[in-house]
Amino acid sequence: HPQAGDRRQATRRSVVQPEKRAALSPRTMAEALTIARPYAEAAFKLAAETKKVKEWSGALSRLATVMKADVATELLDNPNIDRAQAAAIVSEAAGKLDKHQKNFVQVLADNGRLAQLPDIAALFEQSRDRHENVLEATIESAFELTDAQKAAIVDTLKKRFGKGIKATTTVNPELIGGVSIQIGDEVIDASVRGKLSQLAASLTK
Repeated sequence: HPQAGDRRQATRRSVVQPEKRAALSPRTMAEALTIARPYAEAAFKLAAETKKVKEWSGALSRLATVMKADVATELLDNPNIDRAQAAAIVSEAAGKLDKHQKNFVQVLADNGRLAQLPDIAALFEQSRDRHENVLEATIESAFELTDAQKAAIVDTLKKRFGKGIKATTTVNPELIGGVSIQIGDEVIDASVRGKLSQLAASLTK
């Protein structure tokens, strides 16, 4: 059995400051996702089998938020906190969790993988989208869209792809006007900038 000091060391290794996560290289991010994937798959399998996908989605989202918080990072970086205590702190901070979700957090703590919770939550959502036949769409617009405009775009995408759409919106003034939509590997560019680029390309042929 590992000594208390070893357990504390493992706990500290599992903590990554949020600002450091943001600065990770693409290769490092890919490696992080590779580490997180089996945990996300195990969580989704259990959630699907127990018909609690929605509940697990909410729990993992809260847990991910906890692990992104500076205060949680500071607590887990405390050399006097061992794995069991780390799991208890994270679970408590995330709000109501069922016994399976608490056990999952404990497994992550035991393996020094609490820092992977944000990646695990994101991968879980991808599995949920596939399970529920939903596509993720990122809608970029030159100006902030109204709820009605966003609903109209989502409705159009549903009809085009024949699937549910989970949309996120961002504002990019460089588009000048219109929207640019990324859905899966496909990009639908209906922005003024996109049209100008197409025109410029046609003039140079």
